Amino acid sequence: MKRLLLGDEAFALGALDAGLSGAYAYPGTPSTEILEFVQSHPLTRERGIHSHWSSNEKTAVEEALGMSYCGKRAICAMKHVGLNVAADPFVNSAMTGANGGLLIVSADDPSMHSSQNEQDSRFYASFAMLPVLEPSTQQEAYDMAAYGFELSEKYGLPVMVRFVTRLSHSRGVTCVKDTPDEENTLHYPEKKEQWVLMPGISRRRYPLLIEDYRRLEEESARSPFNRYEDAADHSLGIIASGVTYNYLTELFPDGVPFPVLKIAQYPVPRDLVRRLSDECASLLIIEEGQPVIEQSLRGMLDLRPELYGKLDGVLPRTGELTPDSVREALLRLRPELECLRREPLREVPSVVTRRPPALCQGCGHRDVYHALNDVLAGYESPKVFGDIGCYTLGFLAPFNALDTTVDMGTSITMAKGAADAGQHPAVAVIGDSTFTHSGMTGLLDAINENSPILVIISDNLTTGMTGGQDSQGTGKIEDICRGLGADPAHVRTIDSLPKNHDEMMALFKEEIDYPGLSVVVSRRECIQTARRHASAAAKEKNSEKTPVAKN
Repeated sequence: MKRLLLGDEAFALGALDAGLSGAYAYPGTPSTEILEFVQSHPLTRERGIHSHWSSNEKTAVEEALGMSYCGKRAICAMKHVGLNVAADPFVNSAMTGANGGLLIVSADDPSMHSSQNEQDSRFYASFAMLPVLEPSTQQEAYDMAAYGFELSEKYGLPVMVRFVTRLSHSRGVTCVKDTPDEENTLHYPEKKEQWVLMPGISRRRYPLLIEDYRRLEEESARSPFNRYEDAADHSLGIIASGVTYNYLTELFPDGVPFPVLKIAQYPVPRDLVRRLSDECASLLIIEEGQPVIEQSLRGMLDLRPELYGKLDGVLPRTGELTPDSVREALLRLRPELECLRREPLREVPSVVTRRPPALCQGCGHRDVYHALNDVLAGYESPKVFGDIGCYTLGFLAPFNALDTTVDMGTSITMAKGAADAGQHPAVAVIGDSTFTHSGMTGLLDAINENSPILVIISDNLTTGMTGGQDSQGTGKIEDICRGLGADPAHVRTIDSLPKNHDEMMALFKEEIDYPGLSVVVSRRECIQTARRHASAAAKEKNSEKTPVAKN
């Protein structure tokens, strides 16, 4: 079947035909038509595919990440400056990885037709070490949706799809499938800990991400969207990426007389670049946006045997450098430097037992997790989405209560995305200060759709993780929730005290079983700030009792 489609529409249809379960976006030219097309397509209504505008780009990525966590295929779309808003979950999603295929579309706007800058989204992908697909035609935009989902699921990583205005808003004939694929079924990650970005876990995950990036370079070299086209005249070699390949071929209707390397999948395929460099006297690099490929090639092609560093492993790629690591690197390169040699240090057996961090004794978060765990034991496959704060320690023993922790505010949005995918129960646990930092926009998304999730705001009346600073929402959390539009009947408050354990369990169960959005504010002052306040009050009281000396 052939359709005349915008680039945005071709990609959206490709995603639908590839078994899409959820589309998330914030409107912005030139990406807006992607979600609009999904919303208007009959398959969306027929299958109940989730397609709703998010409060911002950050929540869109997190909601799509929540759906991916549940094993379903999701896309989210934004313009290039929206990726700045979404940078936190975008970069961290490289560390968590993906479960169901996850495509993150960033549409760049060269010449600033309706934008405030010309930033190039490929820099973000390189920074995060994620693969990029950059279609050159509407047909490739359609084909890359299915290919991108498969690539995402093969490597367990999100994939960026980079558009530019000219491709997003031009039309082309596109061959499409007659019958769309079925959606993925619900399934969850085998390695739960990968989704909880605590430092100890991330330190283990980061080297694996680096190794994945090397494999992705090999994948780019054999990609159907990257190809080497030889020609007779080797005085010039041309590298053309994305839509610029069209510009080049339009200039030579009878065939480009020079060898051409077409690049539409990143990382840049180094072996193909080196072949072009070896065979051609000079190179011309044509790319839309900023000189992303050119900068990488100037480093790649200027390499000489005498240049060393982290890329060739002489210095470690992960962790901090130390005098010892620098010394070892120098000795590898210059073994004759005897002044750097020293006797190895004698190993001294450790007399200190390592202890993982734990919630303070008397912390109200403990009572929340005790009650929540007891309630969720009565449900099949419950999922609890955590957030950033001292309560993240609920992931560890003895509670083992959290399934995910990604970035500030993501508990609510991932719970919502999981619920969109059909997950129940989906519970979000967030602290009071994190809620006012980044949770309110996600809650607004959930309110607007009356998502069937339970949001537990564990309010300890302070910013406990960073030392007890004032929390912006102290005394008004319930008012904020009601002001955003939450049903007052399902904005509940309870004191998180051990004596209220049974009452907390009953409240959590009641609101989990409610088929809509519920918020429970569990309140108990942080034990550390409570002690400081009590000490300060005692000092003040004692000072009042101390008689004033008379002259």
